[in-house]
Amino acid sequence: MIDKVRWGVLSTANIAVAKVIPAMQEGQWSKITAIASRDKAKSEHVAALLKIPKAYGSYEELLADDQIEAIYNPLPNDQHVYWTIKAAEAGKHVLCEKPIALNAREAKTLVAVRDRTRMRIQEAFMVRTHPQWLATRALIKSGRLGQLKSIDGFFSYFNRDTTNIRNQIESGGGALMDIGCYPITISRFIFAAEPKRVLGLIERDPEMGIDRLTSAILEFPGGQSTFTCSTQMVPYQRMNFFGTSGRLEVVVPFNAPKDRPTRILLDDGSNPSGSTEVIEFAECDQYTIQGDLFSQAVRENKAQSIPLEDAINSMKVIDAIFKSAETGEWQLV
Repeated sequence: MIDKVRWGVLSTANIAVAKVIPAMQEGQWSKITAIASRDKAKSEHVAALLKIPKAYGSYEELLADDQIEAIYNPLPNDQHVYWTIKAAEAGKHVLCEKPIALNAREAKTLVAVRDRTRMRIQEAFMVRTHPQWLATRALIKSGRLGQLKSIDGFFSYFNRDTTNIRNQIESGGGALMDIGCYPITISRFIFAAEPKRVLGLIERDPEMGIDRLTSAILEFPGGQSTFTCSTQMVPYQRMNFFGTSGRLEVVVPFNAPKDRPTRILLDDGSNPSGSTEVIEFAECDQYTIQGDLFSQAVRENKAQSIPLEDAINSMKVIDAIFKSAETGEWQLV
């Protein structure tokens, strides 16, 4: 029988309650043991709802629980680093929601904490563990598209609620931080390289100040990646990969459904009306996979699926896009 890693959750954030906790409760390697909120009534309510054994009225109480081995941190972006450090110093491994920090400088502080405490710290980019993305990378690496030259992405939703944390600039809200980070990490993952320079263009909400429409070009050693993200446009997401002899399209790249199969489309250019091959992946929950891979790495003392340094490199790109939008010039990464 597998000795499951015992997890605690910092806050009753919606992503935790609606997606991550239920998914991890289905895992083979993960066990949600406790949840904390600054409002104990909230943590008790969620604990009862999701059948979590312990509910705490402060994050400090949860971190003091010596039965907890790992922490899932879904707090607002501006609290990621502070509570990740607190958790690591309390002897807990940490899976922290994306983006892991507000900037690269802040993210780099976590490396010293990880090395000093010997606790694992990982950014929660669940897409990087989904079978459709592992297959996409393998297909492109195998040469099915010829030489990969261009990546194009789009990710958007509509939300103008001023009370929503994603629309609060002081908390690290805005399109680039919330969803632009997805095409960034995927482009780096698929090219298996870091961009040399970037160009960014931003439209800000006149009331809230957050970037509501952001586009960017990332120049990699072997090609280019372009993407647009928005928090005030029709909900849509898609990623396309173009090579010298083929094209690959990921139909639902980021919010992959757990209750039905996902698909990637391959096009060798021989059929002008559409794709020539459809590859389907059985239904799965990418949050379950993410949690289990992290837990397994903890329990078996092996390398985690996404190293902390990867998160820092993504933050460098985000920083450069913001700076480029301000200066109107290309920025080195």
